[in-house]
Amino acid sequence: MTEFIPPAKPIIGDEERAAVDRVLRSGMIAQGPEVAAFEKEFSDYFVPGRPSVAVNSGTSGLHLGLLASGVGPGDEVIVPSFTFAATGNSVALTGATPVFADIEPETFTLDPASVEASITSRTKGIMPVHLYGHPAHMRELRAIADKHGIRLYEDAAQAHGAALHGEPVGSFGDFAMFSLYPTKNMTSGEGGMIVAADEKIARMARLLRSQGMEKQYENEIVGFNARMTDIHAAIGRVQLTKVGAWTKTRQENAAFLDANLQGVIVPPVAEGATHVYHQYTIRVADDRDGFVAALKSEHNVGAGVYYPIPNHRLPSLAPYAPGLDLPETERAAREVISLPVHPSLSQSDLDRIVAAVNAVSKAGA
Repeated sequence: MTEFIPPAKPIIGDEERAAVDRVLRSGMIAQGPEVAAFEKEFSDYFVPGRPSVAVNSGTSGLHLGLLASGVGPGDEVIVPSFTFAATGNSVALTGATPVFADIEPETFTLDPASVEASITSRTKGIMPVHLYGHPAHMRELRAIADKHGIRLYEDAAQAHGAALHGEPVGSFGDFAMFSLYPTKNMTSGEGGMIVAADEKIARMARLLRSQGMEKQYENEIVGFNARMTDIHAAIGRVQLTKVGAWTKTRQENAAFLDANLQGVIVPPVAEGATHVYHQYTIRVADDRDGFVAALKSEHNVGAGVYYPIPNHRLPSLAPYAPGLDLPETERAAREVISLPVHPSLSQSDLDRIVAAVNAVSKAGA
């Protein structure tokens, strides 16, 4: 039997292990100099000129970013339903109401027309997700936000290095959050990074992550314990030196799949967009689940389904969206499959993925 090709694979090497050992030997394990260095290096690499604040998870990053931006009870924030639940959860955790809008079918990101139709007198802001590594329609969303006098935030959990017309994701909103979970394009083991538009938001995020204090025992506000450890930051700093080459490999792998897959709808890239392929997501119109099962059982090729249940139908978030109809979200939830595209794939792996998809597609035709 051929070896299983997983849909995602974290890459942790000797350099990351050495960095962790260095921190352990130093005796400074909690938030310290490694975190401060990681924050500066992250900003310099991805969003120059904007301050970064490291936290213990991507969800914490969204939650604290929203709080630091002034979101709270009585507010509404428009978000996609076709994404991981953390996006809507983070809004709800502030006491605000997540309002779910539909996606447009090509990029799987927020449909500006659906966003505009969702605005009410309580709308505080819009938080698109740069889903699968493709940037959302930020120019159109910025125009809507400016027209209505509301704010723009970014869930960039899956979009390290993505850009639109040369502008990096993370540079459009009051804040952006990048996830550092193990399966993301780079990892710190676990963690998140808030990138803020200005120092005021960044300082509030720093207070919120550390019990409301910048100086020990001088608590200014009620806060959380959402700090990143120096252990995690040390891993992230090493990964930061590798993510550029990994992104290039992901893009090359995606180009190979684009050129050779048959019988499925490959992911288009919008004009002016730089896609970093956190996931390579295709559509299968008929019997998606059978397609996934056949890839594994007949060809030992893994595939992911992100996300089979839209947020507005989850038991946790459905109460915020009674009777809501989001047809493109529902269609995507029925049809999407994410194929392996990660940097660990060999040419032999890519050939096998193409052969498997084309065989299963042909069999189902």
